[in-house]
Amino acid sequence: MPKEVTEFLTATLNGVTLAALYFIVASGFTLIFGLMRTTNMAHGAFYLLGAYAGYQAIDITGSWLVGVAAAAIVVALVGLAIHVGLLARMAGQDLRQALITLGISIIIADLMLARYGGVTYQIQAPEIISGSMGLPFVVGGAYSTYRLFMVALAVAVYIGLWLMLNRTRVGVYIRAGIDDRDMLSALGVNVARVFVFVFAVGSALAGFAGVIGTTALSVSPGEEGRYLLSSLVVVIVGGMGSLGGAAIGALIIGIAEQVGLFYEPTYSVLITFIIMAAVLAVRPQGLLGRPA
Repeated sequence: MPKEVTEFLTATLNGVTLAALYFIVASGFTLIFGLMRTTNMAHGAFYLLGAYAGYQAIDITGSWLVGVAAAAIVVALVGLAIHVGLLARMAGQDLRQALITLGISIIIADLMLARYGGVTYQIQAPEIISGSMGLPFVVGGAYSTYRLFMVALAVAVYIGLWLMLNRTRVGVYIRAGIDDRDMLSALGVNVARVFVFVFAVGSALAGFAGVIGTTALSVSPGEEGRYLLSSLVVVIVGGMGSLGGAAIGALIIGIAEQVGLFYEPTYSVLITFIIMAAVLAVRPQGLLGRPA
């Protein structure tokens, strides 16, 4: 196979695996921002907190699975406290929510910097999903097993969330509460409790993604901005409130970033915003979003 072809396929596969990580992060953001219409600018900081919480748990226990669970639980609890203590009282006040969560993001990032310093950390993948797998169409003929595992994990997250939203009573309550909260309350459903659950799940996904991403790449101060921005772009491109849109948006952005980085590293950072501007120009509601 020609070298140019294998290089392109390798860059594309890198984009797909990066898209898997972006989707896991953005799926939580889709629940909170896209479905609940809660402006949570601390979502990137939740990713950062999950990464460090998972790293600490793995350092203590030696178990990667314990680290994943600890990250999800810690961030879910922090998200619950923020939602119940602050955001639930500001429903519909987008600017106040944005400013409050932006301040929380700065506080979390500074606390992590004070505790862990400016050092870059990486989590070791479990032996069963470490190493490489033979793929003849990529450069070198082998590819990271863990990065392929991330793709399977993203698919599992998508299926799990789709089933929750479309095949469970909780999912019915979530969708009904978004369309007509007052009517759902009149039917005797505790809408506030449903939204607390959604916020906790969205936060847990960010913490979960923190460990997944730190195992594949690394974590260091400042990462919260990158993943907040990627989540925003993915949700905007895919369409607010659309899980399928988030998956397609993540795939487009992930592949565009990696292919652009390979061929035009100087201008690759602009490609994401060009794609977002183009989508908004044609479909302001995003690829799979509903018209307002």
